[in-house]
Amino acid sequence: MQRVLITGAGSGLGRAFAEFLAARGDRVACVDIHAARADETQKMLPENGHLALQADVGSDASIAELRAQVLAAWNGIDMLINNAGIACGGEIAHSSAADWQRSININLLGVVRGVREFVPLLEAQKRGHVINVASFAGLAGAPGLGAYGVAKAAVVALSESLRAELRPKGVGVSVLCPSFFKTNLMQSYDGDPKSMLATMARHLMEKSDINAADVARFAIEQSERGVFMLLPHKETRWRWRLKRWFPEYYFREILKYVQKQRQRAT
Repeated sequence: MQRVLITGAGSGLGRAFAEFLAARGDRVACVDIHAARADETQKMLPENGHLALQADVGSDASIAELRAQVLAAWNGIDMLINNAGIACGGEIAHSSAADWQRSININLLGVVRGVREFVPLLEAQKRGHVINVASFAGLAGAPGLGAYGVAKAAVVALSESLRAELRPKGVGVSVLCPSFFKTNLMQSYDGDPKSMLATMARHLMEKSDINAADVARFAIEQSERGVFMLLPHKETRWRWRLKRWFPEYYFREILKYVQKQRQRAT
């Protein structure tokens, strides 16, 4: 039985992680910026000493307080899932400074705060695992995903460095890079809900053949096998390799793909 802390556990992928882990007997700390959502997730889980905690990953003080609460309840953790994030979009040159700051603060620095507060606990134990939730947008940029894609790419880079730092200390690291899947991510979309990008995103999420539960199960099972790069969608596995091996061809194909999706979304 593991003690697992999940940020953004009040809905979507975070809740799916909590349900999967609790079902197999782990204890889960359900953390969310909305206390009511954290409570709701906890109440959905089979009773096993789970926690419902409110915290804002965008605040240093809030995550420091979260660490104190978790230590008081459990005296440590065995797995950290940095999942909390926001959806945002817009062309790079036309996104406001506030848009950039919010995305970087939540999607990137939220992960940094989780690492800073909780990884030292894993280091002291000389065991444990960290899963950082990034996105396929962090591996292969696409038009209209500027601030989001940049933050998620930084999470991938952070995870690569963290993996090398923690391997000698007995702690594993994985980074999850899903594409669109059925979830309620668009509830946190920071932008015009009627924009072409938002419409296209909703369309791709609705047509996806996997959901949050599938992604959560894949991430846990693969990370526990020692896999670092977690790509739950079959098509993104070959797209990732295509981009690495034939970047110019990939660039031309992504332009065609985005244009086709925009036409379908209209």
